[in-house]
Amino acid sequence: VQLQASGGGLVQAGGSLRLSCAASGRTSSRPGMGWFRQAPGEPRKFVAAINWDGGSTYYADSVKGRFTISRDNGKKTVYLQMNSLKPEDTAVYYCALDRWNELTTGVPVIWGQGTQVTVSS
Repeated sequence: VQLQASGGGLVQAGGSLRLSCAASGRTSSRPGMGWFRQAPGEPRKFVAAINWDGGSTYYADSVKGRFTISRDNGKKTVYLQMNSLKPEDTAVYYCALDRWNELTTGVPVIWGQGTQVTVSS
């Protein structure tokens, strides 16, 4: 399985962006998908996760109420709608695919390449 992320860019504080992550290849199970981010000089951190059928989502406290994760299994794509962006949201955003527990409490096995999000003040 390969993941291809897109949608990053430069936006002013208070603005919005939508990230996409398309999966290609075959998975042997029904995996969850998620987003992580890494700011300069900091470790990679969890942002949001969604289970296989979209019935369960989970967010980091720092983005709750501002970000929304969703998925379209027909397109094998997960999205991250980011609203009310803040300068502290600036980071490289990575999508990931794995079981729910690995996404939310562990380290996912499959990663996409990062996409840069920069929020100016």
